Amino acid sequence: MLTDAQYDLLRQTAFQLDNLSVEQLENIAGLADAGGLSDAQLLEFLQVANLLYRGGQPLISDAVYDTVFLAELQRRQPRHPFLHTVEPEPAWTLKTLPLPEKMLSTEKAYSQDGIEKWLARVQKAAGELNLDFARLVFKATPKLDGYAAFDDGRVFYTRGDGSKGTDISRVFERGLSVAGNGARGQGAGEIVVSRRYFQDHLAGVFENTRNFQASIIKEKELEAHALAAIQAKAAVFFPFAQLPSWQGTAAQIRAEFDTLVTEIYGWLDYDVDGVVFEVIDASLKQALGATRHHHRWQIAFKTNALSVKVKVLGVTPQTSRSGRVNPVAELEPTQLSGALIARATAHHYGMVKNLGIGPGTLIELTRSGLVIPKIERVLKAQTPQIPERCPSCGSHLVWDSDYLYCLNKTKCPAQIEHTIEHFFRTLANVDGFGQKTIEKLHAEGIDSVYAVYQLTTTRLIAMGFGEKTAQNLIDQLQRSRSVAIEDWRFLGAFGIYRMGLGNCERLLRHYRLRDIFSLTVDDIVTIEGFAEKTAAAVVECLAQAQADFKRIFQLGFNLIPTDTSNDAPDDSPIKGKTIVFTGTMAQGSRDAMKKEAKRLGAIVSASVTGKTDFLVTGEKVGATKVVDARDKSVKVITEAQYRDLIS
Repeated sequence: MLTDAQYDLLRQTAFQLDNLSVEQLENIAGLADAGGLSDAQLLEFLQVANLLYRGGQPLISDAVYDTVFLAELQRRQPRHPFLHTVEPEPAWTLKTLPLPEKMLSTEKAYSQDGIEKWLARVQKAAGELNLDFARLVFKATPKLDGYAAFDDGRVFYTRGDGSKGTDISRVFERGLSVAGNGARGQGAGEIVVSRRYFQDHLAGVFENTRNFQASIIKEKELEAHALAAIQAKAAVFFPFAQLPSWQGTAAQIRAEFDTLVTEIYGWLDYDVDGVVFEVIDASLKQALGATRHHHRWQIAFKTNALSVKVKVLGVTPQTSRSGRVNPVAELEPTQLSGALIARATAHHYGMVKNLGIGPGTLIELTRSGLVIPKIERVLKAQTPQIPERCPSCGSHLVWDSDYLYCLNKTKCPAQIEHTIEHFFRTLANVDGFGQKTIEKLHAEGIDSVYAVYQLTTTRLIAMGFGEKTAQNLIDQLQRSRSVAIEDWRFLGAFGIYRMGLGNCERLLRHYRLRDIFSLTVDDIVTIEGFAEKTAAAVVECLAQAQADFKRIFQLGFNLIPTDTSNDAPDDSPIKGKTIVFTGTMAQGSRDAMKKEAKRLGAIVSASVTGKTDFLVTGEKVGATKVVDARDKSVKVITEAQYRDLIS
């Protein structure tokens, strides 16, 4: 399912889902299949996947994006503008600047045959210039899998849409180094992080390297882990001009292709997801030119190895915030789709036990449809090592279905620390309360979020924090209460079971924060997105969290209430109704109609379900959607009929 971070990124960038629901997004990503999507759904999925990838929260792997979904759009609509322009990055600020030079994407090939076709095009262009193709020299370099940027020596830009980018010069002010000769002003390149450093120091904090890379360009103050990586020069800006390279003829490329690609993949201790081949001759480069999307004089060969065989070195138990003990398979470091993989989730100890995952187990590892490595199947089982005690507190573990749990919720260090860390990470308006700080606080007896808010500068200094650090932490705590945040985010910070940020917002669209603890299953199940089992779990877990919630709530936070249907005019004909808008509207944008409907108390949804009251249709609506709505007894009305209804 979408993580809170992914959901949050979609909200930050104000991306509007018009043709897909969140559930559909999750299903499509898991299946990695574009066949059943309409053209509009396919495009929307590509837009979401691109946004999340470039925002550091990938939904699918780069290879699946290219070979499944982008390839399907190419097959259906080869002239679609999305295929012929640079995929935009999320705009973290509204201010953009023209780039000194255009930063285009790179054409990709996933087979040697694709490289042969490119060489044939180059040969044709060379012939038109009377150049001897056999003597032409090509260059090959590693294709970095980092965060694209441009440095003109004065301003540091994101790639943006290829023509305009955002000023992120602050990352150099934070100490970011330049790889190679260390000089500024070398043009295009990528922000990257050492793979070895990431595995040793950051893998437990950031989900993946792209997640880390995106974090260091954000405007907010850097986390301690990110700052340490910069100071250690493990995170750098690597100008393309400084990349190591191979040079040779087309004949050499053909003869040495496999060896050459394998060798170049291993040149750098950074994520590499391909090898870039390019023409060197300036006149030929000019003749080949560029599309709006990519330069014709270069191409990237990318391996499509979506699975590999790898040996398990051991299984490490990790206690989560909920008390569930999760098994992490430690692997022989293995290249998979351009990344060095050393760990993979084994999901739960039922799987470990049943499949025989232990030291020496041979597994098939995949990233199909996923960015996080996944154990696809066990090829050779070994005796598993099932822990009997919690790795954090030593308490006896208990089985619940396939899962092992530590029930020592109030005393288990891992559960306490993860709970506190989750609270501050979800608030997202405070810095300084990262993993190391929270571990230190807990070692000094701080065992709850409420206890953190009772700290004073004097006590922090007594714990061993410096005077300046102590004062900064107190200032940040005050800031967390004074800076305005959404009430659904505040609720989500408590980590209540089944209450991710999406469900928190859905719930608070219907009920005020002060009223949610008195809700019944019948109250919640009427809200779209809450099935009966989920509603029952939410009611039970809200009751368990109530005392802790009230203590913290009474500390005084500046909460922005979520708009609810109760704010709508009493005579609104659509108050409390669930409405889906589809098609092109004649009298205004669909977004404007959605906002108006919400103001009038309607619940606006992205997809038709049995709980939908109205499907409002504009022009160019697919017949399937209308038939589906009628099959579910949903009333289908035109834009004109809808406007008559609300007038």
